[in-house]
Amino acid sequence: MSATLFYIHDPMCSWCWGFKPTLQAIREALPESIELKTILGGLAPDSDEPMPEATKQYVQQNWKNIERVIPGTQFNYDFWTHCQPRRSTYPSCRAVIAARELNPELEFEMIEAIQKAYYLQAKNPSDASTLIELAGDIGLDKVQFEETFKSDQVQQLFEQNLYAYQQLAINVGVSGFPSLAMKVDTQFVGIPIDYNNANVSLDAIRSCNRP
Repeated sequence: MSATLFYIHDPMCSWCWGFKPTLQAIREALPESIELKTILGGLAPDSDEPMPEATKQYVQQNWKNIERVIPGTQFNYDFWTHCQPRRSTYPSCRAVIAARELNPELEFEMIEAIQKAYYLQAKNPSDASTLIELAGDIGLDKVQFEETFKSDQVQQLFEQNLYAYQQLAINVGVSGFPSLAMKVDTQFVGIPIDYNNANVSLDAIRSCNRP
């Protein structure tokens, strides 16, 4: 029996940031027989347009909701005055794929670097310059990263991720980020999540993985 756990996310999804500690607990407790793969679902397409004021207010309110629902989650609201926000998360998704292509072991480091830059350091991961800087910070060659990040190959891989997310939405009912889904042999099943309790997901994962 083969089993794969899929983590469906976007590195600029604020609920994914809140879910980070619980996801880490799931990763640490995941049986070795289960492979973990990520799917970049893509929250917002490429755009150079400034974020509308109503969207800014919506996102900031979302941050406040997350702070209330997931105790301990922190946000740096200086982002809204220090940066020019854009509703554009596809670049950060491609950055994660580029990092994974260059060094699979740095995939989650890149995700975390993007999240910390956005939510704690008031930097804008919608900007390619920020993403290239972060790649260098985690030990990747910045020139090589930029070439990979802007390559047709990474764009094709990202499109495959978007398609995979759409298929999980159709076949398993996966909706939004973060989400977990599991494939056991040829069968897919959605895995419930609790932002404050990793055991909710782990119990479902272990149940699916029984021979």
